[in-house]
Amino acid sequence: MAEQSRTTAELIVECLENEGVTHVFGIPGEENIRLIDALSKSSIQYVLTRHEQGASFMAETYGRLTGKAGVCSATLGPGAINLLLGTADATTNSTPLIALSAQVGMGRSFKESHQGVELVPMFAPVTKWSALMATPGAAPEMIRKAFKLAQTERPGAVYLAVPEDVEEADAPAALTPLRVNVPRADDPSAEQVARAAQILREARNPVVLAGHGAARAGASDALIRFAQALNIPVATTFHGKGVFPDDHPLALGTVGFMRHDYVNFGFDRADVIVAAGYELQEFNPVRVNPRGTTKIIHVHRFPAEVDAHYDVSVGLTADISNSLDALAAAVWRKGPAAGGERIRELLSSELARGQADDRFPLHPARIVAETRAALGREDIVLVDTGALKMWMARLYPTYAPNTCLISNGLSTMAWTVPGAIGAKIARPGSKVLVATGDGSFLMNSQEIETALRLRLPMVILIWVDDAYGLISWKMDMEIGHNVDTRFGNPDFVKYAESFGARGYRITSAGELLPVLRAALADDTVSVIACPVDYTANAELIRTLGDLDESLS
Repeated sequence: MAEQSRTTAELIVECLENEGVTHVFGIPGEENIRLIDALSKSSIQYVLTRHEQGASFMAETYGRLTGKAGVCSATLGPGAINLLLGTADATTNSTPLIALSAQVGMGRSFKESHQGVELVPMFAPVTKWSALMATPGAAPEMIRKAFKLAQTERPGAVYLAVPEDVEEADAPAALTPLRVNVPRADDPSAEQVARAAQILREARNPVVLAGHGAARAGASDALIRFAQALNIPVATTFHGKGVFPDDHPLALGTVGFMRHDYVNFGFDRADVIVAAGYELQEFNPVRVNPRGTTKIIHVHRFPAEVDAHYDVSVGLTADISNSLDALAAAVWRKGPAAGGERIRELLSSELARGQADDRFPLHPARIVAETRAALGREDIVLVDTGALKMWMARLYPTYAPNTCLISNGLSTMAWTVPGAIGAKIARPGSKVLVATGDGSFLMNSQEIETALRLRLPMVILIWVDDAYGLISWKMDMEIGHNVDTRFGNPDFVKYAESFGARGYRITSAGELLPVLRAALADDTVSVIACPVDYTANAELIRTLGDLDESLS
């Protein structure tokens, strides 16, 4: 009897099912139609998007929220290249992602050919592994390797190209998916724990810097136990917001703003920084260790990157929760009074003043405060890149990890509208709100149709200033004026309605909160156009510039 066979495309889908994949985001093309057909007959839902870039951001956000690699798919050539941005964003944000694309058949790969470009070397610099599946027999091993690399520390993206003739070729029945191995959390070295404990016992003003790695590792509870046991204040990165609750009495807020913010004063006084899950791509460590003299205890799953301002005294390379618990037990005494009350008071006062500001267009802090008031503690806000990111990162109180999502590795614009689809699929029980500038919004607004087609309710809050606001802000600070940053916008209400979504236009400060609440309660996609007054940017810089060491 002849051995049964199936196509390589069908084998790939079996391997994806074996890895626990539930969704693949993408756009089909002529060269990967067999993969799309195989997906349609599987347990995996294929999510048809309106742009491959959107597919990559959906997969990235899904991966960030689940810890399992999100999968995006495209055809060869231009389709694959459109996956590149979200793939790079995932790697720089330490997020697991698998990018799959078609490629020209092996029979024409050696010569000039229609839509033939070298994709593997193109993806190589922005992935942990980039490879061509040159034979059906490679599928089980390559898929297993791709997921293992993508999902283990430090997580990131993997790219696989599947030639058209390989995808449609028969794969023998003897080829089956490989068993999935899950790494076990490890314990820190006792010697390293002892060395770090000695540094903390001698410290007078230690501070914790918690990054996205701590959120990724599920180390929030251990971080709280550690801070309370030793009475140490905790600041988070933009990317790590929520891993330590902002309403905890030891919370300092978020560090990473482009000027010396309130939180930075906590680091100015520090003689030891316990960096838990911090990665240098989140922001330059010179902002918290400008002289390079502060002792650093690095707590992560992998060794620290080399940097003059991140010169590690002791590294605990192990499970972050296990390391923090072991270190707290080894120090055995509470530290001095934590301090930080004045920093928390300044942040709270700034947010309260903004909430009471009735100007129109709205003060940025008013928009932040109303967004916080409208969302529950576990609801998710995705914050796009731009001036609004600075205001949301600084002032938006966050109480749980991965509930305020910010891209601070590549800091890509326009990831949030498609990202919200990935977020809603990953956490269907959470309300999801996109905070985006008008510049970012129009770059990927086509995915509104995808959200409506999938019946995924979400709210898109557009901060409207008719300009690339962050670039204008930077120009104003550095050269005293801004040029070539302004543009025109469509009628956002009519634009939303043309998709079948709801559209709202804010015309006074008092309208925003009730509109946000109504939109979040609705079972559809809502788009809210809210004018913002970014003259507040200059006011903020002046205020911060006037602060001295007494924070007055």
